[in-house]
Amino acid sequence: MSIKAQQFTNAFAPHIMPSTHCQRYLPVQGRRDFLRHSAMGFGASILGLLMAQDAGAADGKAVNPLAPKEPHYPAKAKRVIFFFAGGGPSQLETFDPKPALAKYNGQPIPESFKTEGLSLQFMKASDGKLMASSFPFTKHGQSGLEISSLFPHLSQHADDLAVIRSCHHDSFIHGPSSALMNTGSSMLGHPSSGAWVTYGLGSMTENLPAYMTMTDGGFRAGPAVSYGSGFLPAIYQGTVLHAEGTPITNLTAAGAPGQQRIMLDTLSRWNGRFAAQRPEDSRLAAQLANYELAYRMQTAAPDLINIADESAITRELYGVDKEPTAKFGRMCLLARRMAERGVRFIQLFNNDWDGHGECAQNHAANASRTDQPIAALLTDLKQRGLLDSTLVVWAGEFGRTPVMQGSNGRDHSPYGFSVWMAGGGVRGGQAIGATDDLGFRAIERKVHVHDLHATMLALMGLDHERLTYHFEGRARRLTDVFGNVVKEILV
Repeated sequence: MSIKAQQFTNAFAPHIMPSTHCQRYLPVQGRRDFLRHSAMGFGASILGLLMAQDAGAADGKAVNPLAPKEPHYPAKAKRVIFFFAGGGPSQLETFDPKPALAKYNGQPIPESFKTEGLSLQFMKASDGKLMASSFPFTKHGQSGLEISSLFPHLSQHADDLAVIRSCHHDSFIHGPSSALMNTGSSMLGHPSSGAWVTYGLGSMTENLPAYMTMTDGGFRAGPAVSYGSGFLPAIYQGTVLHAEGTPITNLTAAGAPGQQRIMLDTLSRWNGRFAAQRPEDSRLAAQLANYELAYRMQTAAPDLINIADESAITRELYGVDKEPTAKFGRMCLLARRMAERGVRFIQLFNNDWDGHGECAQNHAANASRTDQPIAALLTDLKQRGLLDSTLVVWAGEFGRTPVMQGSNGRDHSPYGFSVWMAGGGVRGGQAIGATDDLGFRAIERKVHVHDLHATMLALMGLDHERLTYHFEGRARRLTDVFGNVVKEILV
């Protein structure tokens, strides 16, 4: 084999072995080693569609774990774009107006709001002085939905947004909270919501991964929590597309397309003869599929990431040619291009909303980078007729306290925070649920994280109680053992 051919083989051949148990494909090496070697690189890209064409089963029949699957019932949305605002955005600065905070600004928290048992990370729930929001709220759209001045562009889509103001859970630390919001569990080793959707519905494209993710500053909780497949087969994990530099590593062809085609056909014949003598072993079929997918992605992926063909109007809409929106604007533009090309689950991570000190300054900086691009994506999807079939979600891992921490900051608070949805199947122009007068705890139409996930799955046509995977003696699911669809969101 030539040096170039060998380089091609080395770059695009992570080893996969079969199992006779319910987990069909397991890495030969340990999961920790596997993630270290493949995450953030093209190895992860290949895994996203490793077996999309051929994954020889023990009976010799080809199976395709990423083949499109029928939903449990008619779906409102075909795909998901999930914005994860890492660090914990303050509901009080964004989507949950609290006039009482302005009235009692600088005063101690009233006795009636002091609650024993509410744990925070760096302070007691009953300590500190109340701190009003630094940003005014204004009614927008025909619905009159109130949104803070942090989001002048997004507020133009008020009638498309369903804001859940009563989301809650019990973890006030970044890691477990991020895991809970992304995987439905505060413990490690569970599949991300994108992995669950991909497992449940399969892929809509043969040339790109079904689940892709991007970040503007790393993954705070780590790859396994952010986009991992957990106990699901590794094929369902997300594929990272880099926002800067080389979007996908090892993507450039090692030789001319004709040479690679000859090499792949030759390998197919050789391995086919060998595999025929061992019909119970699917590893060779996996390797061949690996080569073929890498070959196809060398054409599809460059087309995806090349935004040179986008019009000047579109580039201006997303703010890709100016600061501070350039980086996140490019991510949002690429998200639209992924949606057009059949990527099922697209997740964009935005860091860092952790406003322990100078919360207003922190949030203003983050909003200045993300408000225009997110609004542009909603506009662009709508103009192209894609918003009705695309579920868009924005969430952080928790909210923040109404009392001041340190120098005009706010501590973590998971007891009542805001999340919004738009697009496929979502009834926009409404606020669902409420926190108390100070914005501390969810008190009306409380929505747990499991309810949020159940609703996301429902909009994709999936019954969260039926979407299960047998692991360690019981049927596992994204919503663990409870969760209810927020029916007010549904059109």
